[in-house]
Amino acid sequence: MASSPFHAHRADLAALAAEDRRRALVPRAGIDFASNDYLGLAGSAALRDALAAGIARGLPAGSGGSRLLRGNHAEHEALETHAARHYGSEAALFFPTGFAANAALFATLPQRGDLIVHDELIHASAHDGMKLGRADIRAAAHNDAQAFDDAVAAWRKAGGTGTPWIAVESLYSMDGDTAPLADLAIVAARHDAVLVVDEAHATGVFGPAGQGLAHGLASRERLITLHTCGKALGCEGALLCGPQIVRDFLVNRGRPFIFSTAPSPLMAWLVRQALEIVATEPERPARLHALVRHAEARLAALGLPASSSQILPVVIGDNARAMRVAGALQAAGFDVRGIRPPTVPQSTARLRIAITLNVAESDIDAMTGALADAMAAA
Repeated sequence: MASSPFHAHRADLAALAAEDRRRALVPRAGIDFASNDYLGLAGSAALRDALAAGIARGLPAGSGGSRLLRGNHAEHEALETHAARHYGSEAALFFPTGFAANAALFATLPQRGDLIVHDELIHASAHDGMKLGRADIRAAAHNDAQAFDDAVAAWRKAGGTGTPWIAVESLYSMDGDTAPLADLAIVAARHDAVLVVDEAHATGVFGPAGQGLAHGLASRERLITLHTCGKALGCEGALLCGPQIVRDFLVNRGRPFIFSTAPSPLMAWLVRQALEIVATEPERPARLHALVRHAEARLAALGLPASSSQILPVVIGDNARAMRVAGALQAAGFDVRGIRPPTVPQSTARLRIAITLNVAESDIDAMTGALADAMAAA
């Protein structure tokens, strides 16, 4: 009898299980300490009303094709114009996901002979994009501006003549720490580099009107920012913001953009309304930051360190123990997830506690009490 064509796949899954790293999809349950819905917009009355208004206007659910065919709708254009103005860029381009936007950016914009220096903890989507591209690639130590400077200088000394690209996240999704953007901007200016800042977890939460952590950087002609719409904005998609030439080149050369069906025009409308909500309701991020401070105090009482954001990792180390603690919290009614390698480095399995407006101070108190019990028992 012929062997199964999926023998290698079964062996790989078995190996993951042996290391307590096999994943499975489970229904959502319990009080939300796991989502990226930081401002509580995803299920809000405000977005439900905006969605109803879009439907009443007759906006289609589907686009019917790629943007370069018949899929380009007036709502896509309206959102991109609005986003460019909101984020202070010359132009913007709407993608169906942040993963697609990052993949398109890094696969398309850096050219042969260029150099990409990326933070060692940058998102998987950036890595996938870089693998498809033609530029040289170097990793720099996490949040170390001097390491970026040294990498570009060494490349130049070795004969590199193209454009350097410095790629970071403004707020890291598993550690909750922020990048030294001002220092990185100085490094980029010194080397005539392009600075790419993924604002996925900062959009809506930090900066005036939720513009993110890169909003104050002066050199906009060499700055590209990515703002995902499926986290604090409560919708779907991503907005790539930068110089007009970036938009034009991606429309002409970005295969993930060219050969993908356009996002829903109804979703483009909804994202535009979400941007307005965040810009006109500063009390939302203010309430979130107050909840974060409350959570930090409760974690400090347990001897656990805080981060600089709404993402509060509890690093446990051992994969199995991390999942036991997460399981105990879930059994107690709190949706806290365990995160294991390769999403995080080896031996740093952790709980990723996310603070959102979907919880109250009393929920945080109850969760941290359950956390103390679970860690003692595990």
